[in-house]
Order: sequence, then structure tokens, then C-alpha cells
Amino acid sequence: MMIPNRLTLAVAAALALQPAYAEEDFVVRDIRVEGIQRTEAGTVFSYLPVKVGDRMTDEKTAAAIKALYATGFFKDVRLEARDGVLIVTVEERPSIAKITLKGIKEFSEDDLKNGLKQTGLAEGRVLDRAMVDKAEQELRRQYFNRGKYAVDIKTTLTPLERNRVAVQFDVVEGDSAKIQRINIVGNQAFKEKELLGQFTSTTPGWLTWYTKNDQYSQARLAGDIETLRSFYLNRGYLEFNVDSTQVSISPDKQGIYITVNITEGPQYRVSDVKLAGQMLVPEAELQKLITVKPGEVFVRDRLTETTKKIGERLGNDGYAFANVNAVPELDKDKNTVAFTLFVDPGRRVYVNRVNIAGNTKTRDEVVRREIRQMEGAYYDAEKINRSRERINRLGFFNEVNIETPAVTGTTDQVDVNVSVAEKSTGNIMLGAGFSSSEGLVLSTSVSQANVFGTGNRLSAQINSGSVNTVYALSFTNPYYTIDGISLGYDVYRRDVDSSSLNNTGYFENSTLGLGVRFGLPVNERDSISLGASYEQNSVKVDGTSPSQWRNFVTTYGNDNDTLRLDGSWARDSRDNFLFPTRGLLQRVAAEIGTPVGSLQYYKLSLQHQQYFPLGRDFTFMLNGELGLGDGLSGKPLPFFKNFYAGGVSSVRGFESGTLGPKDPTTGDALGGNKRVVANAELFFPLPGLKDDKAFRMSAFLDAGASFGTGETFDIGSLRYAAGVSLLWVSPLGPLKFSLAQPLVEKTGDKTEVFQFSLGSVF
Repeated sequence: MMIPNRLTLAVAAALALQPAYAEEDFVVRDIRVEGIQRTEAGTVFSYLPVKVGDRMTDEKTAAAIKALYATGFFKDVRLEARDGVLIVTVEERPSIAKITLKGIKEFSEDDLKNGLKQTGLAEGRVLDRAMVDKAEQELRRQYFNRGKYAVDIKTTLTPLERNRVAVQFDVVEGDSAKIQRINIVGNQAFKEKELLGQFTSTTPGWLTWYTKNDQYSQARLAGDIETLRSFYLNRGYLEFNVDSTQVSISPDKQGIYITVNITEGPQYRVSDVKLAGQMLVPEAELQKLITVKPGEVFVRDRLTETTKKIGERLGNDGYAFANVNAVPELDKDKNTVAFTLFVDPGRRVYVNRVNIAGNTKTRDEVVRREIRQMEGAYYDAEKINRSRERINRLGFFNEVNIETPAVTGTTDQVDVNVSVAEKSTGNIMLGAGFSSSEGLVLSTSVSQANVFGTGNRLSAQINSGSVNTVYALSFTNPYYTIDGISLGYDVYRRDVDSSSLNNTGYFENSTLGLGVRFGLPVNERDSISLGASYEQNSVKVDGTSPSQWRNFVTTYGNDNDTLRLDGSWARDSRDNFLFPTRGLLQRVAAEIGTPVGSLQYYKLSLQHQQYFPLGRDFTFMLNGELGLGDGLSGKPLPFFKNFYAGGVSSVRGFESGTLGPKDPTTGDALGGNKRVVANAELFFPLPGLKDDKAFRMSAFLDAGASFGTGETFDIGSLRYAAGVSLLWVSPLGPLKFSLAQPLVEKTGDKTEVFQFSLGSVF
């Protein structure tokens, strides 16, 4: 039987000391430490359980040796006694001077070193061979998680001066093992291809070089098994079971083979659904929340949705800890299942405090004024969810989490803890578009949506297009009053110069404006906006300009002004400001040029936009816009107030403002007093990055056009375009790319297939 090395040394040391004081104990007059190079003598004294003046015994000798070995600093310890002096002789373990990783390509070297540090292996620490072995195993585990089962790791220890050592890991990564085949055994109701379609893990394909889904991952396979289980349970197979899962690797460690053995069992239908327990809410009201219907095939998601809705309904009345349990009763002869929903509302609770955390820049009051759950009131789940939506829609935070822990020592109180993760709210936006007429068009805007953490918005915009130039400065205080009435100011100048366009009539228009606006909240989702602006317009045309433009200038002159009144009503129930998945946006707006100025007209616009969630990953959006305008007091609608269609904000694939009436002589786009735009868009995650909230792609179909005075709406005059779009909220800011192909176009239309915008956040 082998005796452990430390015990051997301890026994040897004790025997060596025996002659020094075997016949009698002695009093320690002094203690001397020898053999240390890096360790301070004070460190040895602090661990040594013997002090000057102590009587040295066999027991204290053994305890001293054990204590010094336990530090891990020394690989040899000896004690000697000379004339009452205790001499402690140690041999230090070497320290790690440097850790080197060679052959690393799959990982960042810094990330791996941080991982090794978690195992206890780091530069400056004492070398422990067992710890080196543990670190080597950790490296293998990291590579196995990436599917590199053929990885070869060799560890070399190189002694250095001053009792130090260099640790080097030489890694030959090898190729990643690919999933060569996934077999599902035992399926009868569904084809194997359909079941494998539920898996994220897959065999090599055209995109797996990017997604890495063809590399085996134990966590990914576990998720796939649960997805498979949900697939069957949502189709009535209540007794579905995964009997076993086998994962094997080929001899060359390059191929992975997975076999999943399942038992489907029979398909069950729902025979009855009953409510029981203490409901506290009229049973008829709870019955409306039940989506599981007798006679239908059992769907687990519907049952989960039902219990969730009933719990939320009770939560709206203050029962924060309501519990709804669905107890099944199986009839295996008839293959039916009856459910009894036991409702336990628990105790009604109050909100003790609302706490806000994570807002390092934004003031507490900016977050708190969006919270609809009041302190001291009954807990209300609907108000808490609404609070989360409102804080999210501020656009100041990357994440908003709300927790409701019970107050310690109470049974009827909870706290509402709002935790936010701030993001940069300043924006420098650079936009660019390519067209056959203007070439490269650049635009710039600088904005700060949260000035000094107050929630106020300040923005400046410059559009440097060769045709359209815009300078604008805006300020908005969203809470001018405590009731949420907002106040905003706008100063702007818009210049239009068509002289750089080829084969286009000359036209210049300069508009200077100064405005004020108020926003009045009607309820949680509806708001009214009222505003007034004074504008001065200067128009220049020449003989090459369209006749409509020249006639207007001849009749009303080059210079005119207007006192413009604006009003709008909007309803916004979208769940997110940047990436909505559900809800709608409705807006009705009116712009009126009053008799106070020389221009008198009206413009009305209507927008309806709605988002529909399609499962967990897809969102479908429909958007429709209508515009109508005309002159007042016998005057026409000024041609520079016309509606235009085409461009990134209406019908992608066409140059901005070119869809509609055109001058028969010059071919200029004239715009019109009517406008129709429709958009259908399917949003989905970027393939391979489903859980990354910074990316979203879409496939879209756009349609629209404008119509002139005297023209009636004609669906045959609409232009259509289809394409794909990508939005990436990058560390530098939002980037949006769209690639569109016109499907229906008319003679004279100008296309703009590719568009993008680039934002840099500061």
C-alpha cells in the first residue's frame, strides 16, 4: 500500500525531530525560516501554529507541518531544533510566470485564459499539477462544446529562474465533428422528415457553415427533444415519451450519429373542462378565458394559455400569487381526457414600494412617471404589464425587467422592482440613397432623445441632397405638465432646387418655419396633438418649369406665407418601439392653411398599421395610408404641398416622390392632392441568430401612388415593389438595408433598387 507523499514527508520530518527533543519537550526561544525565495517570512509565521515561548511537543510538530503543507505554497517542509531555536526549512512550489496557448483559432485567447482562471490556473499563482490537469480538461470541454472531438492538447512545463515555471498548452484543434445523421425510431403518426423539421440540430446544409447547427451540442439536443415533446403534446399525444437518446461518434471523431427512440401513444380528444376551487370572479367571466373546447384534439399550448389568462385575470384584482392547476382525467378506452381547473387565488396583496434600478443616467422620475402601478394600491397585473410597455417604448433602455417579490415578514405585500439596462440615446444618423437622377443623396441628423436624463428630446437634421435640402431643429418636453401634456418647438428651413436634374424643369422653393405643438394624452393608448406654425415660402420658376407651377406663381406671386394649424389623433398599442410584435398604430391628421396667410388649403391623412404575431419568431405587419387635400376660399392646393409617393418610407424600389402625375412636357413628377400607400411585411429573425434581438429581417410588398386634381383613384395606377430588408441595431447605431424590385411600373417612373441608412450612437 502506497503512503501519500505528504504523509510520508510529515512522518519523516517528525522522525527527524525525534532526536532533538525525544527525551523532553523544549521551550521555543526563537523561530528561523530557511529556504524561502518568494514567500515572505511573515507569511510563514502567520500560518505556523507555534509562537516564541510555546512548549514544543510531538503534537505541535505534526500540527505545524500539516498547517504549512495546507497552504499549498510548499512541496517540502522540515522542522529542526537547535539549542531552543526552531528552524523551519521549506522548499517552495514554483509560481506560474506565464501561460501560453498555441494553435488557438476557434476561441479568443483572452476568453480561454479567463476560463482557466476560473479553474485556479493563472499567472502569478502557485503551480499545482492537479490544477494543470483540471485546466487541460476544461480546455477539452470547451472544444467538445464546439464539436471538435479530435482536439489534441499537450501541456509543457518549463522551469525558469527564481523558482518560476512557464505553462504552455499546445493545441491541435482538428476539424469539427458534423452530425451525419439523426434517426427517430418509433414514429408512426408523423413522417420522420416532419419531426426533424422541429429540430435545430441538423445535418450539414448550405447555411450550416454560418449557423453551426450541424455541430453536436448536448444543450441544443436537449432543447430539440423538448420541442419534439411539445410538437406531440400540441397534437393530442398525451402519453408521448422519449424512451432513450443515443449519441455515437465515428472512429475518426469527425461524424456524429444521433438516434432518438420514442413512443407516441394514442391521440386524445378533450371530453370536458370544468372549473373548481375559489374563483372570486364570476364563473361566466372565467369560462370566456378557456380556449380548450370539448370535442377538439387536445393542444397543450391552449391549456397553458388558459391557465395563464385565468391567473392574470385574478392578478388584475390583486391576487398576485393566484395558482391554477389543470388536473387531467384520462379515459384510455375512449382516448379522451377531461380537465378540472382548480383555482387557488391565494391572498390578495398590496404593493409596498416601487423600486427602480439600473438607470445610471436617466432620472428616476422619467421612469416612474410611466409606471401605472401605484404604491399602496392593490397589485394589478395588467397595470404592471402596461408599465413595462410604456417604459420599453421610451426607447431609452435595452432591457426592462419587472419583478414582484414578496415583502419579507408579510403575507399580503409585494414590492415592484423595475430593473432597466440603459442604452445610448444620442444619435448621429447618416442616410444614403442612390438614384438615376440625383446620384448619391446624403442626409444627416443629430438627436438626443434623453437630454441630461430628463426624457426631453432635442434633434437637429440636415439633408444635403442636391435637390432637397433640409435644416431643422426640434425640442420636445414629453411631460410639460404632470398630467403628461407635451410641449414642443420646431424651427426649420426646406429648400428644393431642381436645377441639378437632367431634362427637368427649373424649380426652387424655400420654406422658413417656426412652430409650437402640444400633445394631450386622452387615455393610456390615445393621444391628441395640436400645433401652430408660421411659414414663409419663396418660389422661383422659369420657362422650363411645368405649366402648373408657372401658373401658380403668375397668379399668387413668388412669395407667400401661411399660418398653419395642425391637429392629429393617434392610438398606439404596439408592444415595442423598435421591434413591435403585436398591437396597432392608428393616426388621423389634419393640416390647414388659415385665412391669416396668403395660402389657404387643407390636407387630411389617415394611417392604420397593425402587427400580428405568428408564432414565436414571425410577425406580420399591414400598413395602409390615405391622403387627401385641396384649396380653400377658391384657391388651389399649393403645388409644393402636394402628396407624393415612392421612396424608402412609402413604396421602396422607386425614387422618392416620383409615383403619380407627371408634366406631359417635362416629365416632372407633380405629386397630387390624393395619395394611397399600402405595405405588407413579414418580419423574422436573421437565420442562425434567432435569439439575437439586435437583428431583424423582413420580406415586404409595397404598393402606392399619388393622384392629381380631377383624377379618381384607380387601382390600375398603383405601382408595386417587393424585396427584403435587414435592420441591425449595431454597437455603432441602427443600420437598415433594403433591396427592392419594382413589380409594376409606368413610363417615366424612376427606380431606386438599393437603399440603406447608417446610424452612429454616441
